Amino acid sequence: MKVTETGLQGLKIIEIDIHRDSRGYFAETYSRERYAAAGIDAKFVQDNESLSQKGVLRGMHWQAGPWAQAKLVHVTRGAVWDVAVDIRPGSSTFGRFAACTLRAGDGRQFFIPRGFAHGFLVLEPDTVFTYKCDNFYHAEAERGFRHDDPAVGIPWPDIGVAFSLSPRDMEHPPLSEASL
Repeated sequence: MKVTETGLQGLKIIEIDIHRDSRGYFAETYSRERYAAAGIDAKFVQDNESLSQKGVLRGMHWQAGPWAQAKLVHVTRGAVWDVAVDIRPGSSTFGRFAACTLRAGDGRQFFIPRGFAHGFLVLEPDTVFTYKCDNFYHAEAERGFRHDDPAVGIPWPDIGVAFSLSPRDMEHPPLSEASL
């Protein structure tokens, strides 16, 4: 397993080992012991999965207060451009982001610690996105900011189709006005 630091404290790109042969492949997608040795000591309690079409943009989301969540994300079918933004008050990297492409079968994961907003743009039809969370979801703790906030400047890739956002995501305020 290869772990790449992003320059934002705790945010990591992980490349798991994939064992391929003529039958296909096998990969261990999570081992608490191995991940803890790599500095990821989250105790995951919930797994989530979404199916989305090309052009769907989900984000920028987080859970606030005692319901904050760390996430370990990857794609099991299709591809996404995944992004995380530091929203930790007082952080020297507040408002900065890191991004990576996740494709099914590439062995790449993104670890997003608590204190980061998260979103992704779906690059291929019928993409399945999965994530482990270290805290349970609480609707009252749900927060978000605009994916196109110019102060953050996320360079969402042009994928040849219009982005599709939920009504809730279209109504989020800029990060400077978001309730952290």
